[in-house]
Amino acid sequence: MELFTHEYFMNEALKQAKFGFEEGEIPVGAVIVSNNRVIAKAYNQTEKLQDVTAHAEMLAITSAENTLGAKYLTDCKMYVTLEPCHMCAGALFWSQISELHFAASDEKRGYRELSPKALHPKTKVFSGTLAQESQKLLNDFFSKLRK
Repeated sequence: MELFTHEYFMNEALKQAKFGFEEGEIPVGAVIVSNNRVIAKAYNQTEKLQDVTAHAEMLAITSAENTLGAKYLTDCKMYVTLEPCHMCAGALFWSQISELHFAASDEKRGYRELSPKALHPKTKVFSGTLAQESQKLLNDFFSKLRK
């Protein structure tokens, strides 16, 4: 049995999303993996940093590029708990990430709805891993927010 599965890495992203949840951020988490090793992890911090661009994906991209000392992530995979928005998809395009794995779909603000060709043509996309767990965390967050 393989230890480093897509579920394993998506669970790592889900842990990040839970940190965001605890801090009152929209619970989205991301990790970037190179050679089966997590080289970057992040969660949404738009409230904490008062920065609309502080999405989990953006923070993880910057961290991974700093770790590698390179601006391209051509041999890396991102695991994120929610389908990236248009902005994050654009950043993933420029980083030339090899693979994008997202859990839950974002029907309203996801890149596939707004700009389906936003990712680099060589980026492979996978969706649905731990989608129910990610969606439940988001639903719980917005439910709590409405109370």
